[in-house]
Amino acid sequence: MTVIWGLDLHEIRFSKFKSANMFNKAYHLRRTKMIVYQLAMILCVCSESVGTAAFSDYLDQQSYIQGQHPGVKIHNNSFIGAFSYNIFVGIAVAFIFGAAFFFDLFWPERHECKHVRISWKISAVVVTIMMLSSALTITCIGALHNAVVTGTDPETAQTYRLEFTKKPSYTYHDNPKVIAAVVLAWPGWVFCVVSTIILWKSQNHDDQYGPKSKYGGGLEDGSIADKEANANADGRRSPESTMA
Repeated sequence: MTVIWGLDLHEIRFSKFKSANMFNKAYHLRRTKMIVYQLAMILCVCSESVGTAAFSDYLDQQSYIQGQHPGVKIHNNSFIGAFSYNIFVGIAVAFIFGAAFFFDLFWPERHECKHVRISWKISAVVVTIMMLSSALTITCIGALHNAVVTGTDPETAQTYRLEFTKKPSYTYHDNPKVIAAVVLAWPGWVFCVVSTIILWKSQNHDDQYGPKSKYGGGLEDGSIADKEANANADGRRSPESTMA
């Protein structure tokens, strides 16, 4: 048995991904966490991925046109900076809430010191604020900014754009990849907020009562099993009572 930082690596197995395990009621807010953490990760990473595709297109366009036409310059630093930051934030969100997802999936009853638990909370708040700032930034850049071409007239600049294979628009809000990145960023931020709230509530509950839910605690002490047994017994007796 390999144990690292108090975590039994034997617990990492595919059976943990079964819905019966992921969405069981034994642990407090487990089903909610399994859903909202994944939504936060997926939406933010999708925004980052689509933004990366647009980012790559504009870099390739800049390299091609400036290489083929000396003296012509494409100024798109605001876009490159905004979407570079979005890439970083998407990775940060996936790292924090992805880690929270897998730790809760594999080791729901793990013991963590006070400093680690505070770090979870702070990290969730930080990446949520970062995601908000990224969503605002790419929204403003995508909606209000354009790539500026100098060294030639606007008509010739459009001709140069059409020479390139990918042909991304100089006007960012006309680029569907930019629109998709912005659209995905906002629900991603919303689920970051929800995930942060759930993480805080879950950890506060764990600190006070432990990781088990009321249902899980009842299963552990046998009270739930006794109630179910009594209910089954009543169900078996009811036909006899009716006949009597």
